[in-house]
Amino acid sequence: MPEILLEVCVDSPQSLAAAIEGGADRIELCAALETGGLTPSPGLMALAAKAPIPVYAMIRSRPGDFVFDDADMTTLLADIDAVRAAGLEGVVLGANRADGTLDRKVLSRLVGNAKGLGMTLHRAFDLAGPDFAPSIELAVELGFERILTSGGETSALKGLDRLAECFDKARGRIAIMPGSSVNLDTVDAIRSRLPLAEIHSSCSAAADATNLKALELGFVAPRPKHTDANIVRKMKAALG
Repeated sequence: MPEILLEVCVDSPQSLAAAIEGGADRIELCAALETGGLTPSPGLMALAAKAPIPVYAMIRSRPGDFVFDDADMTTLLADIDAVRAAGLEGVVLGANRADGTLDRKVLSRLVGNAKGLGMTLHRAFDLAGPDFAPSIELAVELGFERILTSGGETSALKGLDRLAECFDKARGRIAIMPGSSVNLDTVDAIRSRLPLAEIHSSCSAAADATNLKALELGFVAPRPKHTDANIVRKMKAALG
């Protein structure tokens, strides 16, 4: 059977190093994964550009929804330029209209500015359900390589039925990459149900905050998560 590619999402130099050490096949580079991922800093992009595996950077300038106005667009377009200047392989994009459907106009502008870079459509896709067929067609039309999705549910495991429908509707024209709460406890069930070519995980472990003053001041989460190289290795082994 073909090898299943493991994409690991990271938001720090330490997690980046752990993902590479553990054998990740591709990196999704972010800031602030606790908010779903934001555009990484120029410094983190410069570091990731030295990685021996492909790195795709999140293009999302703020927390919240994916309904973007002109000010957002100015930032997002500049972020894409920064990814290209850093020498990374690709970008992770998404945009919705107020009704949840994908925003063709905004996505077309972002895709046009990302010409020459690889492109993943992120989980803005999940807001466009429950009928994902039109969104899959738009993603194919715009030239995305893959769609990162949980099937519109809070986790890929809960979204297995919808994910299976997405694979059927994609018909091999675009990769469907399950993500959200993909871990060592759930990966076997996901793999047994879906014809996976790629899968997305943080491969992270939680740790108690060690600096209590930083915790008190709100600088760190109570139980911050970091990618663990050993979990990456075990996930690769589980994928066979």
